[in-house]
Amino acid sequence: MKHADDNNHERELFARLEADMSADPAHDVVDLGKARSARTESATPTPDPTADRSPDSGPAGSGDSGADSKPSESADSGVGESGDALVMVDRPTPTVSGPGLIERIRDSKRLEVVPAWMRSAAEFRQGLRWIAGHVGHTLAFHAVRVPCLYLPKLIWRTPAGLVHALGRIGRWSVDAEGEPLRQAEARRENTELYLKLSRQRDRRVRLRMLLTLLGALAALVGVLFLVFAAALSTQLAAAAVAVLVFGWLGVPADAPLASRAVIKTEVTKLTSDIVVKAMASIGIGQIASAVAKGGDGIKFVSPITREGPGWRADIDLPLGVTVADVADRRARLASGLRRPLGCVWPDADPNEHEGRLILWVGDRDLSKTGIVKWQLAQAKRHDVFKRIPFGLDPRGRAQSVPLVQHNVLIGSQPGQGKTASVRVLACGAALDPSVELWLHENKGTGDLDSLECVSHRFVSGIDDDSIEYAAESLKLLRAEVMRRAAAIKKLPRDLCPDKRITRQIADKRSLKLWPLLAIFDECQNLFAHPTFGKQAGEDAEFIIKLGRALGVILVLATQRPDKDSLPTGISGNVSIRFCLRVAGQVENDMILGTSAYKNGVRATAFRPEIDAGNGYLAGATPLPVVVRTAYLDDPATNAIAQRAHALRKAEGTLSGHALGEDTGAAAGPSYDLLADVAAVVPVSEERVWNERIAARLAELRPEVYGGWKGENVTSALKPHGIKTLGVAGTTEDGTRTTRRGIVRADLTTAIAERDGKRGAA
Repeated sequence: MKHADDNNHERELFARLEADMSADPAHDVVDLGKARSARTESATPTPDPTADRSPDSGPAGSGDSGADSKPSESADSGVGESGDALVMVDRPTPTVSGPGLIERIRDSKRLEVVPAWMRSAAEFRQGLRWIAGHVGHTLAFHAVRVPCLYLPKLIWRTPAGLVHALGRIGRWSVDAEGEPLRQAEARRENTELYLKLSRQRDRRVRLRMLLTLLGALAALVGVLFLVFAAALSTQLAAAAVAVLVFGWLGVPADAPLASRAVIKTEVTKLTSDIVVKAMASIGIGQIASAVAKGGDGIKFVSPITREGPGWRADIDLPLGVTVADVADRRARLASGLRRPLGCVWPDADPNEHEGRLILWVGDRDLSKTGIVKWQLAQAKRHDVFKRIPFGLDPRGRAQSVPLVQHNVLIGSQPGQGKTASVRVLACGAALDPSVELWLHENKGTGDLDSLECVSHRFVSGIDDDSIEYAAESLKLLRAEVMRRAAAIKKLPRDLCPDKRITRQIADKRSLKLWPLLAIFDECQNLFAHPTFGKQAGEDAEFIIKLGRALGVILVLATQRPDKDSLPTGISGNVSIRFCLRVAGQVENDMILGTSAYKNGVRATAFRPEIDAGNGYLAGATPLPVVVRTAYLDDPATNAIAQRAHALRKAEGTLSGHALGEDTGAAAGPSYDLLADVAAVVPVSEERVWNERIAARLAELRPEVYGGWKGENVTSALKPHGIKTLGVAGTTEDGTRTTRRGIVRADLTTAIAERDGKRGAA
């Protein structure tokens, strides 16, 4: 029997059953399995039976019933019509799908026993400092307001509190709280219950009135005693207690006594619904279509948790969608989450597949976290073989950079924090007295002048002489790399098994294999120079490729990353890259490496000025990470440099420019600055102007001191601890005036200390 609402397949099945039953007079039992198979086969177009027929097959249309059974037999036996075996593409579905219990347990992800912030000493100390600062701020806030605000409020509200207390006692004495219940029973004319409540009220009032009278009498006696018989200290204590109690009772509910010391920022909690809606709005078709059909489009692989100052969601993206696709739409995602752009940071999980997204949403914009304090700002020394603190990532985790066995490339547009990043690395290396510093600042603004006192080679300028000096440094570094390679080759295997510089080797000063850090800020002015640029680029590429294991470290910083000002042989071989905001994809990939932009690592997303100091750090961590660098201004840099100078002076590791010595093999004739100054300042001249010293030095060695002025003398003598001061003197026309100069006794002291160090060494 057929029904009108049956679907097509069911109607077809019953039609075949009726046909079979009518054709079979014996009414044999029908095999439903075969009937279902026939229904399935009918849904598939039947191929032409004459196609691909072998020559020896029977003629089409023969009435042999055995021919009709051959295809089914061949299918059941796994043999095709041509005699070839059929290949089973899909394996039979097992009873239990997926890996077994042991495999699932073995492949499961174990959560950390101890949180990350407790394993990191720096983060733990940072947390303790924050708690101490928060508690201290709260205590100080209220301590200031107690005498000038809270106490007057209490005194003012004491009468109201007294009246309020007397009113509550009076209501309690007459059992006022039971009056509404008694009135309600009276309105219901429930006489029995009303009388019962009235008798209970009478008993209560008699007892409470007695207690109230006794309490009032005791209070009166106490007040009279305090007024006429108590000592002054007791009276003051009682008055303070009364003001505190009655003033507190007189505080209105809508006007609290104390104000808040800290106003908490209310941030919306990140939930799965918010994330799903935001992900559906960023323009990825697979997610949008799934959400439109009532699904989520994404899969949460773990609960959304609190991580640092923000929320973390681990998400599996749809098939074919990568983390780079989401990172490309970061601005849209921030709009969908209704959060500032600097709060939304989509990252990949290096331990999972390409479709695993770690979405971290911060409470506060990274650009509004303020200045990041450098962890070594107050340190006395540091080991360069350890990582140098560099800044914080959006989650508030400290990020550091390894220098030994690495080279660093830093790039950005002007004014985005490039020089501040260079300062952090230079100061970290300066605090290790074994590191030899070669600093080249080819912008001429003096950004690294504070570190001149600890530099073996130093130059600051954009003129041709300064560029030539920097190019000469690269030539000397290339020769140094070759010398070190030969020296390491001769070292015993037990001392240098890996043929690379170690802390133990660096501490053996006789080997002269200590770390050598050479910084070239604004290196585009060097590599793009028409005279020295080509050779400088070849030397830098040679050093980057071979000097890494030999303790020679290059730090290159540029604000014009293109193939002319930054040769591809250099940009393609550095191991650590830091890219602040750049203009476009080409500059982005020149700094961060080929395909970085395609993979979603885009420094073009940083906002001008707002995100100054924020950049992508690649090579120092398994995946590129956004870092807000620590900031050192010039006074802070100078303080670190002075500590580094004292440390190096104590250990006898000052050399080269820091001692006023010429450090270039081809940079002109050698000279001893202190000896030359002593030669032009006679013993009879106790104090002398620096401008006169410059003029006399120019006459003594014009090839070295030609063009020097008083400022050059001041900067040249500063690393030796010789300070300038106001010196009174007479000009050529007889006018008495005061100008910057030195005391000859300070010069002789510096010479004696230097010679003593050399003798001790």
